[in-house]
Amino acid sequence: MNKYCLTLDLKDDPQLIEEYKTHHQNVWPEIIQSIEDSGIHQMEIYLLGNRLTMMMEVDDTFSLEKKAAADSNNDKVQEWETLMWKYQQALPLAKPGEKWLLMEKIFQHKANKE
Repeated sequence: MNKYCLTLDLKDDPQLIEEYKTHHQNVWPEIIQSIEDSGIHQMEIYLLGNRLTMMMEVDDTFSLEKKAAADSNNDKVQEWETLMWKYQQALPLAKPGEKWLLMEKIFQHKANKE
């Protein structure tokens, strides 16, 4: 199982942030299906202020490139992404067209408990 951590900002507007949270309490079934079909076994999104962090646990069939290609050919995913862009804003270091940016893991610790 591989893990990915990505980040993105929301527009710094309390009403928009609350709307974004509400959408994520009722994610469309087609979006859930596209997540599962891509090899993502677990996805979590965390919020602090207007900064989002997404954690994904994926199987060996998953790749960011395959997920992006599948999403670009899925009308419902494109509809969701267009809706979400109402709330999101690219990070300052994002290239044109980039949204979620992959974070670099710089520390890991696993306790040895017996």
